[in-house]
Amino acid sequence: MAGIAKILFPAVFFFTASIAFAQKPKPATAKPAGFQKYTPPRLTSMLGIRSGDSVSVLLEEAVQLVKLPLKVTDDKKNVYTVTSYQALYKKRGVTESEDMSGKTSPTFTTVIDNFKTTPLPLIWIKTLTETLRTGEELFFFDIVVKDAQGRLMFAPNLRIKVK
Repeated sequence: MAGIAKILFPAVFFFTASIAFAQKPKPATAKPAGFQKYTPPRLTSMLGIRSGDSVSVLLEEAVQLVKLPLKVTDDKKNVYTVTSYQALYKKRGVTESEDMSGKTSPTFTTVIDNFKTTPLPLIWIKTLTETLRTGEELFFFDIVVKDAQGRLMFAPNLRIKVK
């Protein structure tokens, strides 16, 4: 019995060791052929001549700006196609106190929607040109653009405050 164990134990050991060492290592995840790391360019969101995260304009200019298309360019003045964006209109209003005293206090309401085309739809343009007042603001955010190669990227937000 001891003789069989002396022969059987090394045979089992070598058999299992050969199986363990015969496993091929998993290959490292290779990048697909033609894959290049892409660094998106520095983009600028514009409405008319206005760009930047926060711009203050007079009421008359704001009324004209809402009629214009949202435009995104890079440092080299290449124009990108706007595929979608969200627009928020922060509108001034008043609320009356609930205690029947008739006192009013200023408040803001927001109207927001997601768009796939630029400029804004006619209903938004009509509403904004008729109701826009000082102290209100327009905010364009989640702006997604496409370059000539079809790559999608986010453009910076654009906030227009009416003074």
